[in-house]
Amino acid sequence: MNRLLNPVLAITLVLLAFDNERAAADVKLPAVLDSHMVLQREMPLPVWGWADAGEKVTVTLGEQSAKATADEKGNWRVTLPAMKADGKAHTLTVQGKNEISLEDILIGDVWVGSGQSNMEWQLTNTNDAKEAIAAANHPNIRLLHVPKVQMPEPATDVEAKWMVCTPETVPAFSAVLYYFGLKLSEEVDVPIGLINSSWGGSPIEPWTIADGTSGGMYNGMIAPLQPFAIRGSIWYQGETNVLAKNGLAYYNKMNALITGWRNSWGQDLAFYFVQIAPWSGRYEPGQLPALWEAQVASLKIPGTGMAVTTDLVDNIADIHPRNKLDVGNRLALWALAKSYGRSDIVYSGPLYKSMKVDGNRIRVEFAHAGDGLESRDGKPLKEFQIAGADGEFVEASAEIDGKSVVVSSDQIAEPKRVRFGWHKLANPNLVNRAALPASPFQTDDWQGGTGE
Repeated sequence: MNRLLNPVLAITLVLLAFDNERAAADVKLPAVLDSHMVLQREMPLPVWGWADAGEKVTVTLGEQSAKATADEKGNWRVTLPAMKADGKAHTLTVQGKNEISLEDILIGDVWVGSGQSNMEWQLTNTNDAKEAIAAANHPNIRLLHVPKVQMPEPATDVEAKWMVCTPETVPAFSAVLYYFGLKLSEEVDVPIGLINSSWGGSPIEPWTIADGTSGGMYNGMIAPLQPFAIRGSIWYQGETNVLAKNGLAYYNKMNALITGWRNSWGQDLAFYFVQIAPWSGRYEPGQLPALWEAQVASLKIPGTGMAVTTDLVDNIADIHPRNKLDVGNRLALWALAKSYGRSDIVYSGPLYKSMKVDGNRIRVEFAHAGDGLESRDGKPLKEFQIAGADGEFVEASAEIDGKSVVVSSDQIAEPKRVRFGWHKLANPNLVNRAALPASPFQTDDWQGGTGE
């Protein structure tokens, strides 16, 4: 009987060896390169993957073709010439010892959304979700959801697939990123690729690469996307860092995050972020305003923008405001103005610029005042406070005068400083005529930028 089994065993081993050799020889691509993806228009297009050491690989997209030879570790990479959005579906083929064919590829703009739970927050759990999902049949919007994984070193791949945006694929996708992409799709009229890579409760540090070290979430959820060409990123994070009492130090963390991503991607990425909302929860006194100032200070970093959300809180006890439509739209305003050159758009609410003492009053000047300032609800301006030399703040009256606000109080004869919405329950009503809200501020050694 052994004599009969041995030939069978030998044949089996030969077949297994052949299968293993064929598997090892297969040219492979990372998940971010797949059918239904959007490739970034008007930028060189890296295409990369793995094969046997020394294996020759040919990549073809339309009339463009490039060749590479896998290095001793099996890595290969080519760069295809930049393409323009043409409204057509393309096929990309990769030929090694085997052939991969990626279909239904669009040329447009690609954006990455990252941060913690308010970025991760699913469309299905937002205001008017049923109607939004039912209407989400957008063949020119493509979605890629990166699963949560931390790694000790930069990973090379993720378990994810590009999907066409439909009522079936969008419910569990990031609501802010979806609404951001939808607004861009409507305004710019090119295909939009959206990559969601976010993790609820995460601080900023695990997303950061700086000084030769990288965080676990960057390693597991951002590094595998590189060097895929993208237009930029949107970011909604900071709540965990308020709880950590980072205050103004959060600016340095934002600078490290943005600089690190830009360097590692090899692109001067646009980076637009959300100023986190008021919340009555576990923030200690002064900590949320301090982080707000750090976020406004981050506007000093070139190529950034900030969406203010003080007016979008439906439940002050909920750290997750359900109105993600306006958050996504406000981020899109920054992108339209700064990334797409739309000079006709008012893209920010009023941001503190300067103050001048005028007798017993202080005149406050704002960037992004547009055609003038208004009260959001038609009522007197609120959330303004004023202080004298002793630093004791009292409630103040505030009057709009064109593009400035004049602040005063009968209790303060010689005012020195002003603050606005400077607490975690803030609900101010100062807006510009585009109905975009003013960001909280204080005038004592203010560190904020204006993003002009």
